[in-house]
Amino acid sequence: MATTSKSASQARLPCENGVGGLIFVTVIRFESSMARVSAYQKHQKKFLSADLPVLEVVDNHYSDRDYVVRFEIPEFSCVCPKTGLPDFATLTVEYVPAKKLVELKSLKLYINGYRNLGVFHEHVANRVLDDLVAATRPKKMRLTADFNVRGGIHTVVTSNYKWKA
Repeated sequence: MATTSKSASQARLPCENGVGGLIFVTVIRFESSMARVSAYQKHQKKFLSADLPVLEVVDNHYSDRDYVVRFEIPEFSCVCPKTGLPDFATLTVEYVPAKKLVELKSLKLYINGYRNLGVFHEHVANRVLDDLVAATRPKKMRLTADFNVRGGIHTVVTSNYKWKA
């Protein structure tokens, strides 16, 4: 159940009573918000500046041809910034390379850098995609982060770079 915060303001307003006289009505206005900024927002600043291993690239000798590279990372893990418990996911990356390919051992080391990092699921998908795009400069790329169920919620985040959804 969502927590609501309410604040009230009061005003006395003159109103006609229908028979030529005035009465004063007290109007109470409630403001309610179903959402609030999480106290865990501050933890994401640490994530944004995390020092992760460098992604290495190799030359694509077939850059004149469009082809799709697809790989899965079935053992991705990070830490929930709210509970400190581990989160597990399968990351799937698909891309059409341009002149560079990601070197897979460096990708493994980069992914392992998330193991003790407190990060929200949505930020994982977007940060990994941004870093892969920066390293490889692909023609297009898509990353899907399929997280294991946590608290009865199954999260799947798909982030795209020049890939039509």
